[in-house]
Amino acid sequence: MIGRRSLLGLTFCTCYLASHLTNKYVLSVLKFTYPTLFQGWQTLLGGLLLHVSWKLGWVEINSSLRSNVLAWLPASVLFVGIIYAGSRALSRLAVPVFFILHNVAEVLVCGYQKYVWKEKTSPTKICSFLFLVAAAGCLPFQDAQFDPDGYFWAVIHLFCVGAYKILRKSQKPSVLSDIDQQYLNYIFSVALLVFASHPTGDLFSALDFPFLYFYRFHGSCCASGVLGFFLMLSTVKLRSILAPGQCAAWIFFAKVTTAASSLVLFDVILTRAAVGCFLLGGLGEALLVFSERRSS
Repeated sequence: MIGRRSLLGLTFCTCYLASHLTNKYVLSVLKFTYPTLFQGWQTLLGGLLLHVSWKLGWVEINSSLRSNVLAWLPASVLFVGIIYAGSRALSRLAVPVFFILHNVAEVLVCGYQKYVWKEKTSPTKICSFLFLVAAAGCLPFQDAQFDPDGYFWAVIHLFCVGAYKILRKSQKPSVLSDIDQQYLNYIFSVALLVFASHPTGDLFSALDFPFLYFYRFHGSCCASGVLGFFLMLSTVKLRSILAPGQCAAWIFFAKVTTAASSLVLFDVILTRAAVGCFLLGGLGEALLVFSERRSS
């Protein structure tokens, strides 16, 4: 019999894999590279589903959120930066490359904790950070499909992720639950991305998208929004039930599974040096998971 925690972990991994691969399909195969519209749609659908879930009593949302909007506003701005830059990066980079660069955000968070908050860092964690930075630093020189714009947006993405995590940690304990925070993120994201769709040119450029009236495109966009919502819910549930080290282990497993699947489903040119960077980055994240499990 599969235990409740294992079932939750497997559900999270399934949502993680399906969400990332669906997004990659829309962004790279269908080439719908209009991030204000794509991410605006995802956050709109996610916000609507979360609101309906609240009204049906499936999730709890603090009814006095308005008093906390200003305090959470910087985090919501960073959230928009995360999804916008992440969308632009993922449209140009292979999934394993995107993950290797994304993982550097953990180095920023722990570096801030060590040098600003004066927290102790274990030798294992320091070693994992060295591997993560080395893998990300060497990868651009070994990537046969190197795209400077993709790497640029990936760097913006990882800095936003790092700053978002630091901001969340600095506000603990918070009166806002994870669901409350995500609800505010959805509302602010929709408002900002809809407003930005015209200045960025996405609004009218999308009218020339060749698959605009194809069911394949409509189905993929709907799937991406629904899967993103369920990924958010499963992530919140995973963090509420499991210890940080166990959560990190499931996230690592989900990333490895998703990266391996992407190599089969999408065109990726692999070189020995690039594979070495992937393995080095995987080793760094595995050591980080090990250190998290020991400390939890």
